[in-house]
Amino acid sequence: MCELLGMSANVPTDIRFSFAALARRGGETGPHADGWGISFYEGRGCRAFHEPEPSARSELAKLLRSAPIKSRIVIAHVRKANRGRVSLENTHPFSRELWGRRWTFAHNGQLRGVKKWPLTWFRPVGSTDSEYAFCWMMDQLQARWPKNPTKLPSASQLDVAVAELCAKLHGLGVFNMLLSDSRTLYAHCGKRLCYLTRRAPFGTATLVDEDWRVDFSRETTADDVVTVVATKALTRDECWTDVERGHVLSLRDGAVRILKPGARKAVAAGPCSAGAPA
Repeated sequence: MCELLGMSANVPTDIRFSFAALARRGGETGPHADGWGISFYEGRGCRAFHEPEPSARSELAKLLRSAPIKSRIVIAHVRKANRGRVSLENTHPFSRELWGRRWTFAHNGQLRGVKKWPLTWFRPVGSTDSEYAFCWMMDQLQARWPKNPTKLPSASQLDVAVAELCAKLHGLGVFNMLLSDSRTLYAHCGKRLCYLTRRAPFGTATLVDEDWRVDFSRETTADDVVTVVATKALTRDECWTDVERGHVLSLRDGAVRILKPGARKAVAAGPCSAGAPA
């Protein structure tokens, strides 16, 4: 299985702290040694870095750990290959253009039979079931709302549509997923996913995978809101909330809204109840 990392924030935010933990799980503290990738949004633009190598031993990953690239939406992935050979074209996150926006997608799990589903406009470059599922989702969205700028979906309509597509893919197997169109970060839990929101008053946090501790009160302002989504908790002294299977998170500017299976409207997530810094 692979591991995912996503971030949504209301201001451009440095992801190095969380990425350091994920990168070590790519072949050192975890078995995910078959490639890694990370995408940073800047407006509609997107910086992306990929390698079909273990992130724990990657010079490029080390460079990114030292480069303070700030973004409001980030998607990252470390891969443990189960379908599709280890290669650059099979390395997540994948991206496509739709409605003049760059969509980015990363997946953890296996989807039995997804390649039997027909595709119309979008085609995979690699051989993974993950990229095929992404192309199918893009196909379905384009079919619902053709590229007419006067008829594009509202944010709430898109929330429901993405949740419906996730539910269908969830029926094929394990579908842990991150998806973004540069405005919203979507996260679907098929088996395991968790998140935390950091806001004032900010506390300190220590990584699980290495001895790195940060006092966020020194790195933020009182108005900052940052939500991090991960396959497994990245810090040992913060309140991480498990996402229920089949639920979709819709994250905008760090705020979390939850879509339950079959729901037609997202509801705001409640605060962390454990009392730890969040």
